[in-house]
Amino acid sequence: MKKLSRRRFLGKSTLAAGLAPIALSQVGPFIRSVRAEEPGPNDKIRLGVIGCGGQGLYDFKDFLSNPEVDCAVVCDVDDKHIAMGLDALEKARGKKADSTKEFRDVLDRKDVDIVLVATPDHWHAMPTVYACQAGKDVYVEKPLAKTIDEGNAMREAVRRHNRVVQMGSQWKSCKHIIEATDLIRAGKIGKVHMVRGWAYLDWVGSIGNPADCPPPPGVDYDRWLGPAPKRPFNPNRFHFNFRWFWDYAGGLMTDWGVHLINMMLMGMGPDAPLNVFSTGAKYITDNTETPDSQIAVYQFPDYMLVWEHRKGLNNGLNGRSWGVEWNGADATIILNDEGYQIIPEPKGSGNIDGAKKPGSGNPHPAHVRNFLDCVKSRQQPVLNLEIGQHVSTVAHLGNIAYRTGRKIHWNAEKQQIVGDHEANQLVGVKYRKPWHLPYARMA
Repeated sequence: MKKLSRRRFLGKSTLAAGLAPIALSQVGPFIRSVRAEEPGPNDKIRLGVIGCGGQGLYDFKDFLSNPEVDCAVVCDVDDKHIAMGLDALEKARGKKADSTKEFRDVLDRKDVDIVLVATPDHWHAMPTVYACQAGKDVYVEKPLAKTIDEGNAMREAVRRHNRVVQMGSQWKSCKHIIEATDLIRAGKIGKVHMVRGWAYLDWVGSIGNPADCPPPPGVDYDRWLGPAPKRPFNPNRFHFNFRWFWDYAGGLMTDWGVHLINMMLMGMGPDAPLNVFSTGAKYITDNTETPDSQIAVYQFPDYMLVWEHRKGLNNGLNGRSWGVEWNGADATIILNDEGYQIIPEPKGSGNIDGAKKPGSGNPHPAHVRNFLDCVKSRQQPVLNLEIGQHVSTVAHLGNIAYRTGRKIHWNAEKQQIVGDHEANQLVGVKYRKPWHLPYARMA
């Protein structure tokens, strides 16, 4: 493998739009790139991959299924992941690409137009912000970031540098979910005052209790940690299992909750929650930090939203391991990936009939396609940074309520929790030196 040289919702919003771009030299030592030229509508779109593990490799293959996408470079801190990415490229295109473990090498390249960020959550914000500064468009995996203020910094970078950024929650591009939520917003099931989402996942169980040890060969563990606190290497905190530790992620609330909260809000609109309380516990995953069982209850201006998850079980609500339910005055709609069902209320208006609609297949290719089309048109994608930040914030607030053990009150205009300094510390950004995030309120 060739090594590179080290160069370096259009809805309610709270940060002022239209700010003048600032010089890259003003934001710290980590970016020295120049803006890439906008790809023409008939040109190749040149991709740089940052993070090529499980989800990253899946995303990468979907990008490669679009003939105009070319790949210049694959970046990961693990040699095994780099090898998987290069192999996928060779199988799809019959060609090789450069590789690196340093994400800034990707952003320094003039032959990269777009960037895929599919890292652990604690590594979403910096590559996205710096990519925007370098003139790249970005497809970044959900949740948008590890904290609310990181997401705000990402949103500000998009605004300042006029970039196209899509958050990778593919259900936003799912035909039957769009159809069902269009019915809800059009008032077809009457006024909705309650919406519920759940995920009961029997494939997530105990992870054991291995001892600290050296990192695997070919892994740059310090780069993997990045802005996270310095800790000895432990297999339980690495790769897939990073999800269950607060240093890097937010458990099932942000891993699956962001997906389903996105669906719930597709039917309900852009309002922010007023308050939230949450309870939970660890019953089967003692050696993790995030709860394996959790319920969060949100009060929005006109309705309540309830989220719940449970590891180790498959029998969820309404005979579905996961799903979303909107309870309207005239009918209820329940959906998951298998389709949706309309159940009329016995005392409803009678203006909507009961029906079952089948699922519409895997929406992931359509979500990637929407991003690529917007890169060409310069329109905002369906899950742009305004929407992605709104959805992710709702999930983060549920975790903050759980971690503090208190009901929290949210001021969306100020992006602050009201009257609770401890809770507000969890909204903010605290990075290990020398890492720094432009546009963020650094703790």
